[in-house]
Amino acid sequence: MPTLVYVSNGQDGDIGSYLMRTDGTLEPLARIMAAGAVGPLAVSPDRRILYAACRTQPYSVRAYTIDRATGTLTFLAASPLAESFPYIALDRTGRFLLGASYSAHLVSVSAIGGDGRVAAAPLQVIPVGRNAHSIRVDESNRFVFVPALGTDQVFQFTFDAETGRLASNTPAIAPVTPGTGARHFVTSRDNRFVYVLGELLATVTTFALDGETGLLTEVGVASGLPPDTLLVPGKPGGPIPRTERDIWAADIHLAPNGRFIYISERTTSTIGVLSVDGTSGRLAYASTTATERQPRGFAIDPTGRFMVVSGEKSETISVHALDPATGEPRFLARYPGGRGASWVEIVGLD
Repeated sequence: MPTLVYVSNGQDGDIGSYLMRTDGTLEPLARIMAAGAVGPLAVSPDRRILYAACRTQPYSVRAYTIDRATGTLTFLAASPLAESFPYIALDRTGRFLLGASYSAHLVSVSAIGGDGRVAAAPLQVIPVGRNAHSIRVDESNRFVFVPALGTDQVFQFTFDAETGRLASNTPAIAPVTPGTGARHFVTSRDNRFVYVLGELLATVTTFALDGETGLLTEVGVASGLPPDTLLVPGKPGGPIPRTERDIWAADIHLAPNGRFIYISERTTSTIGVLSVDGTSGRLAYASTTATERQPRGFAIDPTGRFMVVSGEKSETISVHALDPATGEPRFLARYPGGRGASWVEIVGLD
């Protein structure tokens, strides 16, 4: 069965599709029109539906069925969203769509029908801290976390997988070091740790996750930049584009084997690698690799052998092979892409 790569091209308003072969090479497939400023993507747990959030008014999420033989996307339906969402995710049952709004400082939950269509009205819309930047469930599907970049907090929720409703945990927040710019995060496969990327420092903060209460406790902080970096801390709410020296981290992913964490840094157009101590959850800087210009979104294939990176300021995507011993990405090839690429999803259809 194929492995498919999907890339949202915000300036072109479409989604690029690629077939990934076993050696990591890509075969470009059809580009599917979506809508203006198409941004974050999410895939249903059964890998049958791709969701794409569109960030121009009227805000919407578009659902596409995935042909399991060819990877072809077919438009299914469009549904309203409460706001402009830079991040969407599904719970682990695939029955609920979660969204975080940077500009409106809120999160929402929407029901998903058995046919994959998102309900027209959200179940909940909840105000959170300034500049909510992502939202995800933990591995148990019992807890939800929301980093707020503008207030350097991670909001902690309990999640009812039957009703889809969020409730504030106690305490409601876990603080992050001021000036970090809490942005995206990932959870370890064993659900013991949560790793939060700081946009303004390119650090990753490790939190221990209490599996009973869903509460986070900080374990440590590690930089994803080389020790000799010339970059300086970014400024919250600063101008876009940033200055030539401001740190501007974007995305974070964990290798399937749990041994390495990867982050993208847009000012230097690089991917940083951190090694993971699986026992303590602590991280250590390992290496930095050049990649596409202004890399906002990237993803790792299910085998952990390859990484696909898109760039907001490039019209190509690149494939890197991941060294199993060091985690270091090695450039393999570059392929035609679109303008303003911001998100990559890789779907294995085995």
